[in-house]
Amino acid sequence: QVKVVESGGGLVQAGSSLRLSCAVSGRAVSESAVGWFRQAPGKDREFVAGISDADGGTISGGGSNLRRFTISRDNAKNTVDLQVVNLKPEDTAVYYCAIERTLVRLEDSGTWGPGIQVTVSS
Repeated sequence: QVKVVESGGGLVQAGSSLRLSCAVSGRAVSESAVGWFRQAPGKDREFVAGISDADGGTISGGGSNLRRFTISRDNAKNTVDLQVVNLKPEDTAVYYCAIERTLVRLEDSGTWGPGIQVTVSS
């Protein structure tokens, strides 16, 4: 059984940096596609960044606001981290991690974590 758990969220000040971690059990991240999403109150879920199953290549969600996010993978720990710099109040959201065989199928059929709250104070 595949299990996904996010960690590293909390209350942070605008302008600071944060590192979220996605711990996976039951599936190797090195052989999977993993993505980070977020959902702010009253808004649709948004794709933030993903890392490919095939070659570990990364992709970013659309929009210049997401260029502050970097996704990385640690095969030894079986984790995928999301680093964000210069946090802004509009980054406040619940952040989710999901894993699937390919990026294309990630959002529709992936295994999702419960999500973790990130709140950015101004």
